[in-house]
Amino acid sequence: MRRIGAACLVATSVMLAVAPARADWVPPFRGNDTGGIIAYSMATQSDARQLAVDHCAFYGKVVKFLAVQAYDGGYLSFACRWVPYGANERPLRAAY
Repeated sequence: MRRIGAACLVATSVMLAVAPARADWVPPFRGNDTGGIIAYSMATQSDARQLAVDHCAFYGKVVKFLAVQAYDGGYLSFACRWVPYGANERPLRAAY
């Protein structure tokens, strides 16, 4: 029984050592109902503010920008917040 366990341990170790390490790929624009990120390279080529506003308006929320990593490979992060008190209507979503 010990030999089978040892053989399974060796086989598992060999498979993990041979398998390549890979990092997950993240799309340039990613978000959900609580917020999201926009790749800095995409933010310089398109209107990142409008992308974030449209994204949050889809959920009936308004956008609040949080941080910018202003270098290649960095991200612009934003949060989707509920409409502030005193607002009479939901945010508008631009339909192109």
